[in-house]
Amino acid sequence: MNLAAANNQSLADFSTVLIYSAMAVYVLAFLGHIAEWTFGSRSKVARTASALSPRRRSVVAPEVRAKATAGAAGAEQGGGTAVLDRPKVVTRSAGARPDVPDGPGAAAGDAQGDLYGTIALALTVLAFLVHAAGVLTRALSVQRVPWANMYEFSTTFSMVAVASYLGFVVAKKNVRWIGLPLVTTVLLDLGLATTVLYAESDQLPPALDSYWLVIHVSLAIFCGALLYLGTVGTVLYLFRDRYEVKLEEGRQPGAFATSVLERLPSAASLDKFAYRINAAVFPFWTFTIVAGAIWAESAWGRYWGWDPKEVWSFITWAAYACYLHARATAGWKGRKAAYLALAAFSCYLFNYYGVNFLFSGQHSYAGVD
Repeated sequence: MNLAAANNQSLADFSTVLIYSAMAVYVLAFLGHIAEWTFGSRSKVARTASALSPRRRSVVAPEVRAKATAGAAGAEQGGGTAVLDRPKVVTRSAGARPDVPDGPGAAAGDAQGDLYGTIALALTVLAFLVHAAGVLTRALSVQRVPWANMYEFSTTFSMVAVASYLGFVVAKKNVRWIGLPLVTTVLLDLGLATTVLYAESDQLPPALDSYWLVIHVSLAIFCGALLYLGTVGTVLYLFRDRYEVKLEEGRQPGAFATSVLERLPSAASLDKFAYRINAAVFPFWTFTIVAGAIWAESAWGRYWGWDPKEVWSFITWAAYACYLHARATAGWKGRKAAYLALAAFSCYLFNYYGVNFLFSGQHSYAGVD
């Protein structure tokens, strides 16, 4: 082995160490998010959710209600018109906890929850930096973009997903609720990448050695990362919506559901978040498929060949097109639209995992034996 090859192997090994180190810090961030959601009685996440919830129950104070009833009865008996004071209405959010009083105790819980949340966010930033360093050193070890096989694609995909989340945070968007499911999924993704999908660093196959690799695959990673965030919003919307419905119907959700779901934004906000992401990403996913067709013509002399990867890319595109069309024309909102969005993202996941493992074709570059 010459000196250059030895240096490249050292970089590849160092990249693996950095990915494992990032996983360790992500575990700490995961524990921080758990602490924020568990020990913070009314964390920043909970307060924001209460402020955003459109489903609010108006609770009129009993003494005011009694006074109003008596006044109305007297007016009816006397045949006159009673002028009543405007009732004082106490509004309680669908997500507010009636068992947590206001005052010093609640303030202490707020500070505690915010402290855990700040620590979790700081650890997520640190883990992302180590993660990005691992992806960069992998690229330097082979002197190319680091997404030529499933291992490299997976590590880059999760890195972009975290970067997107942190971008929303920097833009001061209400996305703290994404932190826990995001870090959990990133740990699963990196665990799968380092155990099942790992491949030694190597040079590109001739068909992949093209500038279209940068355009086509980078777009696929970017779209997938954002679609994942939209899917998180969709899944949490389904749980939050059921929680709000139970409250509207006067049914009391379980203690665990209450402690978790009250910290989410309202169902309407989650639904809007998911829809906006899916609608914004769809044109980029369309261009991803077009770029892949152009690359296919350059590499294999045809734009479309009904390869399994091509077919499932189109199926994913069609599924998201149905979702957007249903919301725009058929008025599908809420749970029906959410199920369509989940089906569409399932197509994306199958296009990545299922096609690579179950089918063989011209896109068989998974790097997994």
